[in-house]
Amino acid sequence: MSRVLVILPAFNEEASVANVLQEVRAVLPEADRIVVNDCSLDRTSDVARRAGAMVLDLPVNLGIGGAMQTGYRFAAEKGYDFALQVDADGQHDPKEIPLLLNPVLEGKADIVIGSRYLSETGYRSPVMRRIGSWVFSLAVSAIVGKRITDTTSGFRAANQRVIRFYAERYPQDYPEVEAVVMLHRAGLKFMEVPVQMQPRVGGDSSISSLKAVYYMIKVPLAIFIGLFRAGKVGHPPDDPSMGEQP
Repeated sequence: MSRVLVILPAFNEEASVANVLQEVRAVLPEADRIVVNDCSLDRTSDVARRAGAMVLDLPVNLGIGGAMQTGYRFAAEKGYDFALQVDADGQHDPKEIPLLLNPVLEGKADIVIGSRYLSETGYRSPVMRRIGSWVFSLAVSAIVGKRITDTTSGFRAANQRVIRFYAERYPQDYPEVEAVVMLHRAGLKFMEVPVQMQPRVGGDSSISSLKAVYYMIKVPLAIFIGLFRAGKVGHPPDDPSMGEQP
């Protein structure tokens, strides 16, 4: 039987994490759940443990990139077959997990990304966030040669190849965008499925309007510089089985 791990990166999410964990369990009762507590200043760790999840408490705040790589490393070391990334803030609907997981189970893709923009949902993020998502989508789509609508989505399902790959290398600063490009360079298959986005239950987003502008400039620039420095433009993809450090 396949082993599935649900990874929830969390920073100051005591208001929402227990409910998210309960909803995940209702959808995937056989899956293990782990909260990567990114040095929260509130009771996130205690609340998650009482909700029945495994908890990894990071000693310093690493950001979403460090938290997710920690989760993937745990999944790789423990031999999980599949991993799901679900935000702990309540914005993802766990009932939609099968939409992401089933294509991976069927071998249609190595990773499936839940997109807010493939269909009209009525949800509206702040203006600067929407502009940023559009900029990232243009940049990534140009690189990978196919349309990607939601490069910043934190709702993803991955197989063991992706688990091992991300356990060894994962971007640290606003990572989801670069992580898609890395998959393309590694020759891994990815696809998007439409999902709903819900209002945040509690806490505050780490991305302010000012930070959104900063990342709109920084992330595409970092991607293109990384491609040229690595000499990957026009070259064959990496072999993800090699496990080399970036």
